[in-house]
Amino acid sequence: MPETEDPHVKYETHLWVEKYGDYLYRFALMRLKDPQVAEDTVQETFLAALKNLHQFDGRVDVKYWLRGILRNKSVDYVRKSVRRKELQDEQVQEVVGQLLFKTSGIPTSRPKDWAFDPDAAFAQEEFWEAFKGCLDALPDQSRLAFHLKMVDEIPTEEICKELDISDNYLWVTLHRARAQLKTCLESKWSAA
Repeated sequence: MPETEDPHVKYETHLWVEKYGDYLYRFALMRLKDPQVAEDTVQETFLAALKNLHQFDGRVDVKYWLRGILRNKSVDYVRKSVRRKELQDEQVQEVVGQLLFKTSGIPTSRPKDWAFDPDAAFAQEEFWEAFKGCLDALPDQSRLAFHLKMVDEIPTEEICKELDISDNYLWVTLHRARAQLKTCLESKWSAA
């Protein structure tokens, strides 16, 4: 088959939805929690990819290039939804941050021990189902920050830049997410 200059043929854009649609939808749903928002974000991802196909250099698989676009679209969605919240909510979180952390960023109190053995739980598939349910119950920004830091292992500076928040605010958000996950897991997993 002769080389063609048409990027749509070279990168099989007509097959993207079939090949990557479900994968991207699951990726978006895990982060955004709302099925309709996840669908919309995946559609925006495909449109942005087609519009910017000239920037794709082929160094990574198309699947991961699309996932990167989707991750940025998800962050944009969360950032916009967070900005819509009232200033009062932001002030409450700032006060909570000041109470939970010393100025150096070190927690002011030691967390309580788990109600169950986490190491033993990690080996059980049912635990991860409970974990996913607890993760899905987190507020959008907390869930996204937790995912970016703990699952995707994105550096703090990059997360702060993407979410347009300070590093202290990120650590407060992560602290709250961990505390909420712990409470939820202790209630769901201890009951299991």
